[in-house]
Amino acid sequence: MYLNETVELYARSILFFLGMVLSALVIGILTLLSFPFGFAGRYRVAQTWVRFNLWMLAKLCRLGYEVRGLENIPQTNGIILCKHQSAWETVGLQALFQPVCFILKRELLRLPVWGWAMASLEPIAIDRQAKSVAMKQILREGEQRLRKGRWLIIFPEGTRVSPGQRGRYGASGGILAHRTGYPVVPIAHNAGEYWARRGFLKHPGTISVRIGPAIDSTALTASEINQRAEQWIESQMAEITHVPCSPRFAVEAGG
Repeated sequence: MYLNETVELYARSILFFLGMVLSALVIGILTLLSFPFGFAGRYRVAQTWVRFNLWMLAKLCRLGYEVRGLENIPQTNGIILCKHQSAWETVGLQALFQPVCFILKRELLRLPVWGWAMASLEPIAIDRQAKSVAMKQILREGEQRLRKGRWLIIFPEGTRVSPGQRGRYGASGGILAHRTGYPVVPIAHNAGEYWARRGFLKHPGTISVRIGPAIDSTALTASEINQRAEQWIESQMAEITHVPCSPRFAVEAGG
């Protein structure tokens, strides 16, 4: 990469970061002020942050996205099992599914303004260290959010993984779907190739997002639901990933 291109990449990423932080403060305050208008009102206000940041990514960082499989989104809400590589999907998924509910670390809700605003949108805030307690909370509160008409977003690998790698898929999504009967929508994407996990730079390009056929949770066991979702997601990742699979992971997966 030439020097001028490197400087431009950093400059665009810095401008985006500043815009993201400032917009989070402004829209976070507006979201808190809209509390009297109920969840729907707060959510509409918070969505301006999503639209603004996707717009900045496109204009400042020249980073867009293209989606295949929109026709696979069911009429009812359900459970989204999505690959987790980047911070991008926490924003991008909100433009495709509304309203959404995230499962996140409860520590995030203690952050001034942004965390308070996020808390007002009723996420499922868990203690990751207490895994058995967290699982019960996801099953209990997840069903409550689904009954309220919200899309529940679950990153089954639990944390962000680098492009070309694959984490162990957790069981919560399949168990919740089997218990509630809500459909599961698997999603694959390669956002980590443009906005790396814990990465600052946003590289120009087009993120590939693929939405799979909804999985009927009423006809399958929890294990079968998870297996189908994982198989579909990873098969799509093999097609859209532009980096080689980690040799170390390949050995672990084979074992």
